[in-house]
Amino acid sequence: MCARQIINVLQSNDINYMKIFLNNQLVNSEDAKVSVFDHGLLYGDGIFEGIRLYDGCIFKLEEHLIRLEQSAKAIMLEIPMDRSALREAVCKTCRANNLKDGYIRLLVTRGVGNLGLSIKNCHQPQIIIIADKIQLYPSEYYEKGLKIITVPTRRNNSAALPPTIKSLNYLNNILAKIEAQNLGYQEAIMLNDQGFVAECTGDNIFLLKEGTLYTPRIAAGSLKGITRQVVLDIADALNIPVQEEDITRYDTWVADELFLTGTAAEIVPIVEVDARSIGEGTPGTVTAQFLKAFKKKVSKDGVML
Repeated sequence: MCARQIINVLQSNDINYMKIFLNNQLVNSEDAKVSVFDHGLLYGDGIFEGIRLYDGCIFKLEEHLIRLEQSAKAIMLEIPMDRSALREAVCKTCRANNLKDGYIRLLVTRGVGNLGLSIKNCHQPQIIIIADKIQLYPSEYYEKGLKIITVPTRRNNSAALPPTIKSLNYLNNILAKIEAQNLGYQEAIMLNDQGFVAECTGDNIFLLKEGTLYTPRIAAGSLKGITRQVVLDIADALNIPVQEEDITRYDTWVADELFLTGTAAEIVPIVEVDARSIGEGTPGTVTAQFLKAFKKKVSKDGVML
């Protein structure tokens, strides 16, 4: 979960000089304010995308904007800018902050309304774009792999809140993240209400077994991740068969290789799940192939500033 995975808060050399895009204009960060009556704040009523900028190229920007539009349609939210204008606003915000590499957070809230759940009085959705530096997992996690656990908090049932809607309400994921961190882990697997693997708190999950790549079905409670799709495309290019199906905890324990994907996390090798070593307990060679192929894509497949 875009968000795929940020260890610390976004940070810049001096946050006071950061420019934020807020409703058709760039403002200094200290002047970027929304009302306490905005339903995005009151009820988590809104949508967002987390997007990466690599060497002046906004990776998969079009795909992110399409997903934003689909999330908006799903929650019946009218975005007050068309895709072309949003595309330019994202680029403009990056340029204003002199960024060549970083992370972009694009949000659309329901806007100001009355207290209460009704959206009838919310007439002006708010568009917010933040472009800043990003701190990823420490490099040692990519070199030596990450250890994770399965936590008790279950992923929201897709019939209650479809995981394909990238909404501002992330409490389900946050609770799982808290459980993991309280036990000394940075990431955790979340199961769905049937006990199958859905995703991690902020990332999609893949496992390799006997030459086939497996990942949970979207219907199992997984976000339809942009990086997830990139990995599927890479698998096709590498002639590695892929199965999207129900995955159990047992399947993760006995996998030959396992890795996570997300906009912020990129591709992170997993070397232990629930105290069980994955493969030889070191990042796998096929995972390394995916990461290498991903690195080649990031500066080519996107929109240049």
